[in-house]
Amino acid sequence: MTIIFLTVTALAVSACGGTSANQGGDSDGKLKVTSTIGMINDVVKQVGGDHVDAAALMGSGIDPHLYKASQGDVKKLDDADIIFYNGLHLEGKMAEMFEQLEKRKPTVAVSSYLKEEQLHADPAQGSGSHDPHIWFNVKLWMSAAEVIRDTLAEKDPANAADYKQRAADYLKELEKLDAYAKEQISLIPEDKRILVTAHDAFGYFGEAYGLTVTGLQGMNTMSEYGSKDVSKLRDYLVENKIKAVFIESSVPKKSIESVIEGARQLGHEVKVGGELYSDAMGDEGTEEGTYIGMVKHNVDTIVSALK
Repeated sequence: MTIIFLTVTALAVSACGGTSANQGGDSDGKLKVTSTIGMINDVVKQVGGDHVDAAALMGSGIDPHLYKASQGDVKKLDDADIIFYNGLHLEGKMAEMFEQLEKRKPTVAVSSYLKEEQLHADPAQGSGSHDPHIWFNVKLWMSAAEVIRDTLAEKDPANAADYKQRAADYLKELEKLDAYAKEQISLIPEDKRILVTAHDAFGYFGEAYGLTVTGLQGMNTMSEYGSKDVSKLRDYLVENKIKAVFIESSVPKKSIESVIEGARQLGHEVKVGGELYSDAMGDEGTEEGTYIGMVKHNVDTIVSALK
């Protein structure tokens, strides 16, 4: 099913009948908010509280780079009062749909508050492209809470004061999380602060918390990796005497396992230091199924393996 078909379907649903976007909320007065990824959805829940009915399109283990919207997703987007997405081409296959939806309802990229100098370039995707994994720098992700706060307040001014207070409380928690990450990563000896993962999703994390980061694939998992990439990363592990690498919950393990095997054949033993959450959080209802819990899990896993 192509994006064009889905976009036409979405417009057709809108034309055939009223949606909650036109009615200003669902039957119990809550704003219906649909987000693409779980990290955004969790912030919506934290800031929106009981005033919102929040849902995410992509659950745990889902790679947003490769995600294609289903017909059911189209209905969720069409029924929503507000749509939040990451932007920066994270949800590349849905770009045309967002362009159509933003003509009819608030359809907001949470990366919109960030300035060019705060973003990392993604040379593999061409001029003007950026690394979309902004949630790995907690300070940057605080801007997502501000975008969501302001959007909810504008759409629902009657509850604007509550959105602002909840956002202020949540931002304090994110400040603590940022401090926690810095403190814990500092426990790793400097010469061991090298993070090797399946794809290059942790650039913002490395910059914020003092780690050298490299991945087998590029920033976008749509990019293919080949034998040269495997050999290059294998040699990097051997030359730098790196003892642990990390798999990701939303990326097949075989990609990094081939690097480990290559190093082993050269006489260098490398272990899997643990599984990190990169482009998706953990299961709903778990600590790792929240943004703060996801970041803490990653920090603790990295420190435990590298320290």
